[in-house]
Amino acid sequence: MIEFSLNGEVASSQSDGDTPLLWVLREELQLTGTKFGCGIAQCGACTVHLDGSPARACVTPVQAVAGRNVTTIEGLATPVGDALKAAWQAEQVPQCGYCQSGQIMQAATLLEENPSPNEEQIVSHMNGHLCRCMAYPRIKRAIVMAAQMQGGSDV
Repeated sequence: MIEFSLNGEVASSQSDGDTPLLWVLREELQLTGTKFGCGIAQCGACTVHLDGSPARACVTPVQAVAGRNVTTIEGLATPVGDALKAAWQAEQVPQCGYCQSGQIMQAATLLEENPSPNEEQIVSHMNGHLCRCMAYPRIKRAIVMAAQMQGGSDV
């Protein structure tokens, strides 16, 4: 059995240690907010926080999270997370919505580290997160709005 903290609660998995965290989250623990996109850590749809840093759950074996803290979109209950979720709605970011949980998780780490990012910093930090609907301008606006809601960015 592999034990770890999941969204602030003790969680455990009976899966083989090499099983990707993504499948443990979705299939075993029934948290479906984290999405499967590519399976090779290239699209970002499966982004979660591992000890506060972004991690791609599709390539992270569950054994690698033993004794660590995992946060999914369902557990992103921070002022920054709440601001991002509100900004995402205000800017009407989602079209198909498939990449959005990964985008929000990545953006949350940016705003936690840098509450006043400029446009270049936003683009750089979000690089590698693919949106099939091409909602990138709305994603950037939502990140700026969330930063402003937190007293940051004047971009």
